[in-house]
Amino acid sequence: MNRVEKFEHLKSLHDREGIFVIANAWNGGSAKILTALGYEALATTSAGLAFSLGTRDSANCLTRDQVLMNAKEIVEATDLPVSGDLEEGFGPSPDDCVMTVKLACDIGLVGGAIEDATGDSADPIFDFDLAVERIAAAAEEAKKQNFLLTARAENFLYGKPDLDDTIKRLAAFEKAGADVLYAPGLPSLDAIREVCSALNKPVNVVMGLTEPKLTVAQLKEAGVKRISVGGSFARAALGGFMRAAQEVLEQGTFGYAQEAVPDAVAAGYMADKKRP
Repeated sequence: MNRVEKFEHLKSLHDREGIFVIANAWNGGSAKILTALGYEALATTSAGLAFSLGTRDSANCLTRDQVLMNAKEIVEATDLPVSGDLEEGFGPSPDDCVMTVKLACDIGLVGGAIEDATGDSADPIFDFDLAVERIAAAAEEAKKQNFLLTARAENFLYGKPDLDDTIKRLAAFEKAGADVLYAPGLPSLDAIREVCSALNKPVNVVMGLTEPKLTVAQLKEAGVKRISVGGSFARAALGGFMRAAQEVLEQGTFGYAQEAVPDAVAAGYMADKKRP
């Protein structure tokens, strides 16, 4: 698929009936595996990238060039549409968000998420009016570029568990032109249902981070259109790695190898072949 076809495919996943999972890859290898397993679209993860680089998941720790280089690696590893984790747009101004969308399109992304978190621990959430202006500017550019824009309201990740303000922001982002709305960290299925009921456009919910432990079926019933997994697949991989390393160090055994993916299987996933 060319870039326009990938965009149309990603858009169709949001337009059709039901719910779907967009899996978050953190490098080319994980993208190839997720593609072969049968996912219909992929997203990047700043957390997964940060962990692979030995740093923290923060706009202060990851540069735009690093994020886009990683996204390009993932785009080139799969024929699926890829949506990028674009942090806060890599700058406070609407123009910064516009430039980030342009650069994301240049490396082949057909969608991306921009959040209203500032990266400043003393003042972690952008003022409401500026947050909306940023999304409006990004959305205008996205429409020109065949780019599906996701707008994120970050209150619940930054010590501001204000559902009313979160919904107010998402509704404003929707009106400003965002295609998908997303509030990570919602505390319950009831909160998720309330967010979905208040909006008209597709809602993304991230799972695999902390509680609540919900199912795809429950989220579908609540009105969710798209489920992402953030950095949780990357952390699951790190968990297997740590258990193996600890077993050798603490027990002097190598039982982990029985659960490891065989070399031939891993090599098969890495082969350059298109998904059937």
